[in-house]
Amino acid sequence: MKICHLCLNGPYNEGWNYQENILPKYHVKQGHKVYQIVTPYMWEGNKLVVSHDRRYTNEAGVEIFRCKAKKGLIGGNRFNRYPEVLGLLNEIKPDILFIHDVQCLDITVVVNYLKKHRECTTYVDNHSDFSNRARNWLSKNILHKIIWKAMAKRIEPYVRLFYGVLPARVDFLIDMYKLPKDKCKLLVMGADDDLVEKNNKPEIRNKIRQKYNIKKDDFLIMTGGKIDAFKTQTLLLMEAVRETKPKNVKLIVFGSVDDNLKAKVDELADGEKVQYIGWIEAKESYAFFAAAELVVFPGRHSVFWEQVVGQGIPMVVKYWEGTTHVNVCGNVKFLYKDSKNEIEDVINEILMNDEYSVMKEKAILASKQFRYGDIARKSIET
Repeated sequence: MKICHLCLNGPYNEGWNYQENILPKYHVKQGHKVYQIVTPYMWEGNKLVVSHDRRYTNEAGVEIFRCKAKKGLIGGNRFNRYPEVLGLLNEIKPDILFIHDVQCLDITVVVNYLKKHRECTTYVDNHSDFSNRARNWLSKNILHKIIWKAMAKRIEPYVRLFYGVLPARVDFLIDMYKLPKDKCKLLVMGADDDLVEKNNKPEIRNKIRQKYNIKKDDFLIMTGGKIDAFKTQTLLLMEAVRETKPKNVKLIVFGSVDDNLKAKVDELADGEKVQYIGWIEAKESYAFFAAAELVVFPGRHSVFWEQVVGQGIPMVVKYWEGTTHVNVCGNVKFLYKDSKNEIEDVINEILMNDEYSVMKEKAILASKQFRYGDIARKSIET
C-alpha cells in the first residue's frame, strides 16, 4: 500500500529519534511505499533554519517532500500555510494517510482532498496534553478549545482512528477536542528495533563501561535528557546516588544543561559515583542505556521513557497521571515526590531481596510492546 505521513506541525530533522522519523521507517520495512510531507523547517543546534532539500529519499527509503511555507499573519510559524499540500496528495494518491497532529490550518485542505477520495483510510495522532500544551489561558481557551478543536472536528468524519501517544493524550483528544471516545485509542511510542538489536551486545556494553571506569560488579544507573528549570529533579538523583551506602552504585548523566544550572551539575558530578558526560546524539542513547542496570527519570516525561521500555531495561520514573502505561507488568517503579530521600529509598529497595532480578525479567517481557516494528503494524490496522 501507499502510505503518506503528513507532518505540518513543526520542524522535521532527519535521523532524529521521534515517532515521525521511526514510524515511516518501519512502514517501509513492512513492504509499503511510504511518502512523507513535511515543513521546510529544521533545527541546526538551537537555530531554526529552512532546508534547501525539496524532494529526496532518505536512508530509510521514505520519499520526503518538503513544502514551501506561506507565512501566517500571527503566531510565528504556528499559522503557516503550505500551498503544495493538495497537489502532493493528488500526486501521491495514498491508500493510507497518517497525520501527525491536527494543530495546523491546512487540515482544511486535507479535508477537501478526503471528501473526493473516500477510499483513503486516514489516521491522526496527538502529542499534546495538559502538561506540554494548554498551560496558559490563551493556549487553552483560544488555540486548543477553539482553533485546533475546530480542525479536529472538521476532519473527524473522515478519520478511522485518532491516536494519543500517551494515555493523557488520548484523554486530551476526548476532553479538549470533544472527539468520540470510540474513535480515540492509545498508540504508544517506543524503540527502534534495529538500534535495540545493534546495541544489545556485550561488547557494546563493555566498551561504554570501560570508557567511564564502571567495573563489572558496579550497579550502573543511567539518566539522560535536558536539565533545565522544568527538570531539576535530575540534581536530586545525583545527590541521592552520591549518598547511597553501597559504593558500587554509580550514575552516568548525559544531556544538555541550562547555563544557570551548570555549576550545580559540575559540583555534584564527583567523577567517582556520579559522572556528567555532556550531550550525546539520540541514536547513541541506545548504547548508553544498554550499558546500565537501571534507568531513572525523576522528572517530566520524554520519549526516552518508551525507548527504555522497548530496550527491556528496568526503570524508575516520576509518577504523572496519564503516563503510567510504561509500567506493563512490574518493569517500572514510580517516584511520587521531588525528594532525594525517596529516590535513595527506591534505589535501595530495588537492590534488596533480589528485587532487581524480578524487575529485569519483567522488563524483557514488556519490551516487545514498545518496539516500532509492532507499533507500525498496529498503527494501520483496519
